[in-house]
Amino acid sequence: MNIQKDLEKRILVLDGAMGTMIQNHQLEEEDFRGKRFASHPCPLKGNNDLLSLSQPDLIKEIHRAYLEAGADLLETNTFSSTSIGMADYQMEDLAYELNYESAKIAKEVTREFSAKTPDQKRYVAGSIGPTNKTASMSPDVNDPGYRAVTFDELVNAYREQVLGLIDGGADVLLVETIFDTLNAKAALFAIDSVKAEKQIAIPIMISGTITDASGRTLSGQTVEAFRISLSHLPILSIGFNCALGADQLLPYVKRLSNQSEAFVSAHPNAGLPNAFGEYDQTPEEMQALIEEYLKQNVVNIIGGCCGTTPDHIRLIAEVAKKYTPRKPKIVAHA
Repeated sequence: MNIQKDLEKRILVLDGAMGTMIQNHQLEEEDFRGKRFASHPCPLKGNNDLLSLSQPDLIKEIHRAYLEAGADLLETNTFSSTSIGMADYQMEDLAYELNYESAKIAKEVTREFSAKTPDQKRYVAGSIGPTNKTASMSPDVNDPGYRAVTFDELVNAYREQVLGLIDGGADVLLVETIFDTLNAKAALFAIDSVKAEKQIAIPIMISGTITDASGRTLSGQTVEAFRISLSHLPILSIGFNCALGADQLLPYVKRLSNQSEAFVSAHPNAGLPNAFGEYDQTPEEMQALIEEYLKQNVVNIIGGCCGTTPDHIRLIAEVAKKYTPRKPKIVAHA
């Protein structure tokens, strides 16, 4: 069974936060380094993606916990695994390997679970984050025309990431936490070129992030503008994740759902962070809020972002079973 057919039959559950689970292990500098990177010239603590190479068993254990909780889709541990993201750690050369190994780890675990329950196939979603640079805005208020990165530089970095994810076994590519649509277009352009080169088809998920109560992305787009600016591409799903809790995110997901011909996804945070940057929303509280998405029939894929754990995903998966998936809209084109 492929993911398209699966989505027509049921609501699929995406996993929860990788960063939250890693933080719970309270790792130190030597844990991030492992043997291989013991003499690396700069600090590595906080480079979560590197753990796919230095602590693969830990990443496997986290993936396994989410699948045991009922997740259908596992995100690879590659949110920052571009040469641009890895430049902060002087590890640009590891980009392809990080993506390949992370996808391989996730694939191994999904195969293990799919074999146990053949009626519930699990999928690997190759996580492609926005990078720490923006192509459409200047990071310098005194020089509005300055750009920290070019479109071509982003395409080259994303291309390397996409190659690693596909070669490692990703079933789907998830371009997520999009705050700048131009960055996302670079990622999608890179995906398109890799697909043409390899002569393959791989489903694409797109997920933006609404940054605050203005209902816009960081680069200033409304829900409608975000959807339209990416509607020229054949995609599996479009949705929103991060920045907001489930209750704050629902109105924007609903607007997207009312207009989209694609499947719709949502993976909100476990509420908003407290003064210490931690997330206090309990699994039970989040389940009640997520049930509103299901009652209103606005999603096909539901999961969790920052602050969510296997306990959150378990309760989300439980309630998702009770509801039927949303049917994509038929949109009239002018």
